Amino acid sequence: MSNEQNLKDQIIEKAWTDAEFKSKLLADPKSAIKDAFGVDIPEDINLNVVEETADSYYLVIPQNPADVNNNDVDAPMWA
Repeated sequence: MSNEQNLKDQIIEKAWTDAEFKSKLLADPKSAIKDAFGVDIPEDINLNVVEETADSYYLVIPQNPADVNNNDVDAPMWA
């Protein structure tokens, strides 16, 4: 599992178990992640956090690998 996926999993788990973190994550995701995990997300990264419900589902279409520079494929999303 990649470090990026591991961080995503940790963020989701914390949101499920910590209502205060979840509220902050939905309102100000960069700050919430910085405070909880010490990860600085660069200003040029647009980060949206949404919550699925029983009647709302979000499908995320990842960037096409063909559109990515091969040198950047294994690079972490957030340095």
